[in-house]
Amino acid sequence: MTESGHTHTYAAANANDDNPQTYWEGGAYPATLTAQLGANADLTAVTLKLNPDPVWGRRTQTVQVLGREQSATSFTTLAAQATYTFDPATGNSVTIPVSGKAADVRLQFTANSGAPSGQVAEFQIFGTPAPNPDLVVTGLTWTPAAPTATTAITVSATIRNAGTAASAATSVNLYLGGARAGSADVGALAAGASTSVSVNIGTRRAGTYEVSAKVDEDGNVPEQNETNNAHTAPTSLTVAEAPGPDLRVLSISPTPPNPAAGARVTFTVAVQNRGTTTTGTTTITRLTVGGTTLDTSTAAIAAGATANVAVTGAWTATTGGATIVATADATGAVTETDESNNTLSQAITVGRGASVPYVEYEAESAAYQGTLLQADPLRTFGHTNFATESSGRKSVRLDSTGQYVEFTSANPANSIVVRNSIPDAPGGGGIDATISLYIDGAFARKLTLSSKHSWLYGTSDDPEALTNTPQADARRLFDESHALLSRSYPVGTKFRLQRDAGDTAAFYIIDLIDLEDVAPAATKPAACTSITEYGAVPDDGNDDTAAIQRAVTDDQNGVIDCVWIPPGQWRQEKKILTDDPLNRGPYNQVGIRDVTIRGAGMWHSQLYTLTEPHLATGGINHPHEGNFGFDIDDNVQISDLAIFGSGRIRGGPGGAEGGVGLNGRFGRNTKISNVWIEHANVGVWVGRDYDNIPELWGPADGLQFSGMRIRNTYADGINFSNGTRNSRVFNSSFRTTGDDALAVWANPYVKDPAVDIAHDNQFLNNTVQLPWRANGIAVYGGHGNRIENNLIYDTMNYPGIMLATDHNPLPFSGQTLIAGNALYRCGGVFWGEAQKFGAITLFAQNRDITGVTIRDTEIHDSTYDGIQFKGGGGAMPNVAITNVRVDRSNNGAGILVQGSARGSATLTGVTITNSATGDIVKEPGSTFVIN
Repeated sequence: MTESGHTHTYAAANANDDNPQTYWEGGAYPATLTAQLGANADLTAVTLKLNPDPVWGRRTQTVQVLGREQSATSFTTLAAQATYTFDPATGNSVTIPVSGKAADVRLQFTANSGAPSGQVAEFQIFGTPAPNPDLVVTGLTWTPAAPTATTAITVSATIRNAGTAASAATSVNLYLGGARAGSADVGALAAGASTSVSVNIGTRRAGTYEVSAKVDEDGNVPEQNETNNAHTAPTSLTVAEAPGPDLRVLSISPTPPNPAAGARVTFTVAVQNRGTTTTGTTTITRLTVGGTTLDTSTAAIAAGATANVAVTGAWTATTGGATIVATADATGAVTETDESNNTLSQAITVGRGASVPYVEYEAESAAYQGTLLQADPLRTFGHTNFATESSGRKSVRLDSTGQYVEFTSANPANSIVVRNSIPDAPGGGGIDATISLYIDGAFARKLTLSSKHSWLYGTSDDPEALTNTPQADARRLFDESHALLSRSYPVGTKFRLQRDAGDTAAFYIIDLIDLEDVAPAATKPAACTSITEYGAVPDDGNDDTAAIQRAVTDDQNGVIDCVWIPPGQWRQEKKILTDDPLNRGPYNQVGIRDVTIRGAGMWHSQLYTLTEPHLATGGINHPHEGNFGFDIDDNVQISDLAIFGSGRIRGGPGGAEGGVGLNGRFGRNTKISNVWIEHANVGVWVGRDYDNIPELWGPADGLQFSGMRIRNTYADGINFSNGTRNSRVFNSSFRTTGDDALAVWANPYVKDPAVDIAHDNQFLNNTVQLPWRANGIAVYGGHGNRIENNLIYDTMNYPGIMLATDHNPLPFSGQTLIAGNALYRCGGVFWGEAQKFGAITLFAQNRDITGVTIRDTEIHDSTYDGIQFKGGGGAMPNVAITNVRVDRSNNGAGILVQGSARGSATLTGVTITNSATGDIVKEPGSTFVIN
């Protein structure tokens, strides 16, 4: 089904889903709905149905039926325009007699007495197939019958025309495990005739491959049956491993992992020989970092063994960090079966915060003609307070034509991200509007801004109670737009965002921009197979989920080694997961495993969805998890791509949640790097409850995130739950999350609460900005968890860092470390705007919080208290606070002990200045002791 357009979510597919309760509704008149039959049919009638429920009132529709013969380019009339009555009392169905031959049948609507455009719940077409060819594949063979990984393979396919008319020339595509391996021309075939064609598909990696073929896959030949063009060989092709060594780098471990500038850093590189024979000689393992090259002799490595190479020499850490590249057999001393997998690279960050590739520019620090918005002293949130929700609590509003904000670049740039706010639609749901970008005084292009993912309303503390329906109090006012520019511009370039006459939003509020010099798209690694080989097409607007899923499944089954997502926009409307063979429950809760997915860069390889998660149809995963991204169970590597969701709210009518970018058990050895996630309910949720599928229980262990860019969510950024341990988020940035940007939640929904407690997780060198609900970073229970060297800015209502025992966590034990962090403008009020939270808050609601160390930390410009001890049913004994500076607690104390707090803290080397209500304040009733 295709269409001239549709209203809201009433798309063409609804008219062909065997469900009369769903329907297509067109846009502007004339509205057309077209069924493509694929080949000519001799037609007798069409039937149009609407929902027979009496709630649908009687209506008339004016319809013309048109048809296009398979060799023609234009449509002709099959039934003249007429007005038909649809009445639930008589089934709400109309049958229109037609005559003629057509491959495409079109309905053209010009009037509907019951709606603004044409409506069809089910579109049925009656007739018989006309004489046509019918191409089928009847056999597949290959030579040699038992190849190795170094043997060229030839596959042959037999094609037959089983139809009633001759076939024109076409082609056949050959597939190994679902990935296209080659194609061959197929000549014209008379009815009943057969031919055989062959393709040399070259060498293949060791493994077992399903062999299949599809004739006329591009649909160039109209056929009586378009569904029987594929054939799979009854036996699989087995490729044996070729003899020889094969070296690859598994990991790079720097010591210390997050050094200060000037520190001496050493490295260990894990090198594996995945081949069948020993390397037989000494090789060179090479490590390069920040202009330093370190070569280390490495003894022979046996087949299947891994050597942990202690790299000779060291690197002196430099501010901003660097990229580490490790190469096995750097001088080519060993002839390997695969020479393409010897290198691994990763980032190392030095100092606080993430080492991001962009520079952020604040609007209030730029040149502008407009109105400066500044937050009130209490930084009031939730009542349509634009300045409170702005970075630095300031932004610039453009109301009139000609007003602008102009930024002068301090870095080369070929891309721009604009954090902005424009009005909501009068009835909610948002609008799109342009703003004009000028570069060095010359008009460059229009940028499209949107409010479709912002503007939530209500005053409830329950985030699921917020709504998209306009009312007095609004929050989540900002969103972001991004664009690649035509070329790179040098330092000193002036980027102006200006409201011109054609920019029609009632106002524009500019908060900040990011300027980045995006690297060119990476090329496909030799080990990877592109999703285009599975039928995905970039930038065409069609759903590529099936192709992506086939590629991932083949990688999981060992047919291919890596999934490549090339540059382009790839539409995804279903979560990528594993088909559950046991079909347990109404939803599929089984993730992918043993898969590598690589893209050309987060600016270049971008997955996106158009359908809001709760409106998606045909999905098999839980609706809470959405219709985009990946469900991960174990040993998955994903890198260098973007996942853009379609969420608009965290909850509300119809379960309208925004979906999750990455979710699942995650298991062991999973690494996610350089992934951009936006407009999801949650960026990443790690863990599943034990009772979900007990036999698949396995908490995340050794999970690694780096280079993440998570923006504009409705709940958490990354949450480590369900016993996650030994895992970390490193060198990543978060902006405008709707709950904790980073969290460890030691929840009790695990196999063994005495053992499966979240522990030894690390949040290192991350930058967190503008959480619009909850914390920058939070830990709820567990032991050995660390929050180190992070930068946290501008929380709306909660602390920058919080340790708490709400959400029913398993207990704290051992040590929890908060070290080396800097917090700016954090804290706020929540829970009926009655509870005030400090920049760092310890909240022992119903369990003790033990073993806490806070050291080497700066807290600046807090909305209320700098450090706060908040009581409940638990105590906070023996908190150690060392080398901490607190400056400008605007509406509170440097350190506040609430009346309900119990426990003790020892302060060493703590400096407190400029506190509004006192340096250290202990409320009456507290037994908390400060030493």
